[in-house]
Amino acid sequence: MGIMKRAQSIFQAKANDRLNKMEDPRQTLDLSYEQQLENLTKVKRAVADVATARKRVEIQAEQLKSQGDKLGDQAKAALAQGNEPLAREALTRREALTSQLKDLDAQHESIAEQQQKLEDTAAKLQHEVEAFRTKKETIKATYTAAEASAHVNEAISGISTSMGDAGAAMQRAQDKVAEMQARSGALDELLASGALTDLTTNNDDIQAQLDKASSSGDIDAQLAALKSQVASSAGELPSGTSPDASSTNEGN
Repeated sequence: MGIMKRAQSIFQAKANDRLNKMEDPRQTLDLSYEQQLENLTKVKRAVADVATARKRVEIQAEQLKSQGDKLGDQAKAALAQGNEPLAREALTRREALTSQLKDLDAQHESIAEQQQKLEDTAAKLQHEVEAFRTKKETIKATYTAAEASAHVNEAISGISTSMGDAGAAMQRAQDKVAEMQARSGALDELLASGALTDLTTNNDDIQAQLDKASSSGDIDAQLAALKSQVASSAGELPSGTSPDASSTNEGN
């Protein structure tokens, strides 16, 4: 039994917690206001019923008074005719009506007091309901403003979080761009230095150096041949004669 009671208590606590989260204070206040209006309507209906009862007593009292007056006139008419027994009967009936009339008066007074109390209660309830309505609307407006503020705060918090994530993503992107630029620059430097093989050609870096040396040897050979030719041409002229002088003598 102890375990069952504990489980029931836990279930009830969780249920109450869910209800508290689901409950909207504005709807609760509106419902409470409607219930107060219903109670006020019941009190006013009771006041109307008591007033109706009081009116019925008044009507009965008026009827009894009318009957009493009629019996009094009948008693006088009977005495005028010398019929005393009939006059006595009329007066006896009028006395009975007088007793009933006293009871009606007492009942009327009690009903009137009850009606007054109910009217005072209705007026008090009316005032309280109106005050509750004013306070209810104030609380609802305050709750709505607080709810809107909470939503704004949640939105701002979400924006702050997303902005932080966006900033981190942007920083990562900038780091990657810088890394790619650095890698591209390093690759260019390696290619320029010849440390990396140019894959667009069939020669490797060693062959490139060999070709460069061969090209340099060819130029040296061509330069030596040119020097030899110049030397040979110079050997054909007379000794001590320059090419310019020979040309001058021939002209003369």
